Amino acid sequence: MTNLRIFVIAVASVLASCTEQAVPVANAPANLAATPATELYGTLEPMASNAVYFVLTDRFVNGDTSNDQRDQGGKFPTFDRPTPGGPPGETDNVGYLGGDFRGLLNNARYIKNMGFGAVWITPIVDNPDEAFSGGKPVTWKGSFTDGGKTGYHGYWGVNFYELDEHLPSEDLNFKGLAAGLKQQGLKTVLDIVANHGSPSFSMPVDQPKYGEIYDANGTLIADHQNLPPEKLDPEHNPLHRFYTKKTELAELSDNDEDNPAVLEYFVGAYLQWIDQGADAFRVDTVRHMKNSFWHDFTARIRAKHPGFFMFGESYDYSAEKIAVHTLPENGAMSVLDFPLKAAMESAFATPSDASKAKAGFNVIADALYLEKGPYANPYELMSFYDNHDMARFSGSDTDFINAHNFLFTSRGIPIVYYGSEIGFMRGTVEHAGNRNYFGQANIDAAPKSPIYQQLQRIAKVREANVALQHGLQLDLVMQNDQAAFLRVYQHAGQAQTALVLLNKGALPLEYALDARVPSGRWKNAFDATDVQLAAGKKLPIAPNSVQVYLRDQAVDSTLAASLSSRMAH
Repeated sequence: MTNLRIFVIAVASVLASCTEQAVPVANAPANLAATPATELYGTLEPMASNAVYFVLTDRFVNGDTSNDQRDQGGKFPTFDRPTPGGPPGETDNVGYLGGDFRGLLNNARYIKNMGFGAVWITPIVDNPDEAFSGGKPVTWKGSFTDGGKTGYHGYWGVNFYELDEHLPSEDLNFKGLAAGLKQQGLKTVLDIVANHGSPSFSMPVDQPKYGEIYDANGTLIADHQNLPPEKLDPEHNPLHRFYTKKTELAELSDNDEDNPAVLEYFVGAYLQWIDQGADAFRVDTVRHMKNSFWHDFTARIRAKHPGFFMFGESYDYSAEKIAVHTLPENGAMSVLDFPLKAAMESAFATPSDASKAKAGFNVIADALYLEKGPYANPYELMSFYDNHDMARFSGSDTDFINAHNFLFTSRGIPIVYYGSEIGFMRGTVEHAGNRNYFGQANIDAAPKSPIYQQLQRIAKVREANVALQHGLQLDLVMQNDQAAFLRVYQHAGQAQTALVLLNKGALPLEYALDARVPSGRWKNAFDATDVQLAAGKKLPIAPNSVQVYLRDQAVDSTLAASLSSRMAH
């Protein structure tokens, strides 16, 4: 992960005009100009060029019914298990519903055409073949209840070297999926787990695979044996040594990060999936394992694959707590930006209390940590407003549009959860619809949705312009319903500045250009028309809209000096 704590240097390469369709950072040309330009950027991390579409694979599209395993599980069947207790007309399901690699690859063009450059998929490793008979029975809107559930989500790993049989087709394994996505211009972000395996105790009768872990040869190397954690005996039973004697998340096994064999096992497993095409990792439950484990894990991965990008899930809304994972001594991962998620929800989502108003952009400004924050680099954080572990975003079409306009122009790497492009199942929580099956019909109809149309509009602008992907951010106005900021990128002879204007309110606004905005000819990012900008000029901003203006020139020395201090974050 590129560290922003660097000294500002001048480069010998110089500038000429750049095309508006900025090339990826890794291939940026050293164009010629009269004088060198100060290096200014938020990050050079290649993954920052890509917005990420997050798919819970089993719930996306069933592209191959032959791998559904509809008869699997015996008296504990795994396919189509409706969650009990829902109101009439509302659905949820804790069984497999058929989404697979074929359904994803068949719709790769759909994802790419929205403006995404990467797909994050849920874990692909083998999970148990029966529904879980232990634990507390899952109920409508219930939390941390696993009784009656299956591993449709992939997070109940049994053999981390083996594909779950619900995902591949006869002619499409993971390697083929990753290669196919790459042909469509999409990177593959693989969700990985090392903290835990499957539910491991409380079953009336021990079930096959639950609480077990197998190696690459299919040999059983760990078995909870349906014992509660405090009854495990790792000193005398080799099959218990993989686990701790702690109970952390429901009845899930808790892998012992102090056991060198655990590190060896997971490094080996996940190197295998990189070799088959994974471009990056999303790392589940990082805060549940010691930082020393992640330091060693990431070092081992990057020894074979230098610069390999990883981002962790530390489910905490404290920036100081999640930032520790971004530090080099703790693994130098990026993280999901939970503090910004909370700010976005308060600023864009419809309040549950109708008497309350949305928060202003000032709450978002506070969560960006553009200067003197706790993160190694805030520009490499993964920005999102919802996902599979929480309530889906609750709002009108306009609320989604405003959230996307910010998400795709501000600092960070945007993530959008599948279906949000049409407001799918908006406002629903886990075990009440937030992981429902999406399906081909919804995909085919999506382009008619105003949310989809406006998401595609702003995502394509980010996809085409390096300043929105990698540029430093300088906030000009961030209050009430109005935001205005610059994104500035100058590196290796390429220069681009974006001026972003946002209005998330129902009334028109105008922005009087700040003196920090470079004067001269700019280009409207949406229609390519030229516009002359100068200090004091007032630009109208329509309700619930975004404007982006681009300038492919180096900034003046005064602004460069101001921004240089942000390079030394």
